[in-house]
Amino acid sequence: MMLILVAVLGFVTVAGIGFAFVGGEGGQAKTARRIAAVAGTGPKEKRGARLAPAEAASQRRKQIIDSLKANEKQQRKTRLTVDSRLRQAGLSFTPKQFWIFCAGLAVSVAALSLLFGLNPLACLGLGFGAGLGLPRWVLGVMIKRRHKGFTEDFPNAIDIIVRGIKSGLPVHDCLKVIARESPAPVDGEFQRLVEGLGLGMSLDQGLDRMYDSMPTPEVRFFSIVMAIQQKTGGNLAEALSGLSSVLRARKLMREKVKAMSGEAVASAVIIGSLPPGIMALVSITSPAYMAPLYNDPRGHLMLLGGALWMAAGIFMMRRMINFKI
Repeated sequence: MMLILVAVLGFVTVAGIGFAFVGGEGGQAKTARRIAAVAGTGPKEKRGARLAPAEAASQRRKQIIDSLKANEKQQRKTRLTVDSRLRQAGLSFTPKQFWIFCAGLAVSVAALSLLFGLNPLACLGLGFGAGLGLPRWVLGVMIKRRHKGFTEDFPNAIDIIVRGIKSGLPVHDCLKVIARESPAPVDGEFQRLVEGLGLGMSLDQGLDRMYDSMPTPEVRFFSIVMAIQQKTGGNLAEALSGLSSVLRARKLMREKVKAMSGEAVASAVIIGSLPPGIMALVSITSPAYMAPLYNDPRGHLMLLGGALWMAAGIFMMRRMINFKI
């Protein structure tokens, strides 16, 4: 029994001494390595390998943000010319033809006003407003409609590129498929892009030209992703797939905002149409009661003031319900 106890004590002593000289030193080294890792003074190679993906992603995000900020500053400085507005509207008119049309419209409206016996100054004002304001307003409506149609179908075009790349097609062939199969106005923009690439233009230059004729955030996002992929490399299909998801989420958010602001739009329409509607009804039922408002100069001033206040109210309500996403 005594021999067994001595043997156990001897084994414990030897194990303790071995742990002190081997295990303890390893534990101290392990502790030192942990402290160095937390303090950031560890081996450069391991830390670099561990932080490389995060640094690459951060650098890519920084490039995208810088590109968007530069584009926003450029948009603020640049004023749209008539030529660029005609191009954005998808019209083949030249600025000279546009101004000739405006002048002809102004002369026609002024002549018709004179035939109806209006004051020459009023005829001049109507002709000037119709010749300068009406065509530009119609042009703005056409531009907004074209931008909206492009934004609706652009995520589908990006999905075509993603599926084509995954199946082994080059990017240029994917662009040709979009130009051939997509609805207007996506097909026309990508057709111009394909034609430019065929004439020796680089992809960055072609996308910049597309942005000139279709200055939407979606086109800018697409051009930035393509430019960064060319410079830094990476999985283009994955990047474009993420971009497509973001664009669809933006579209869904716009639809939600439109649905939520529908009540405010209806209220604005009702409030804005009540005063002229009531004035028209009173003029029909009691013309003598409303005659001083139309015949007396003071009534003219009252009408002008009411119209200005109504215009200011409609403008404010429009700004309150017009959300940009």
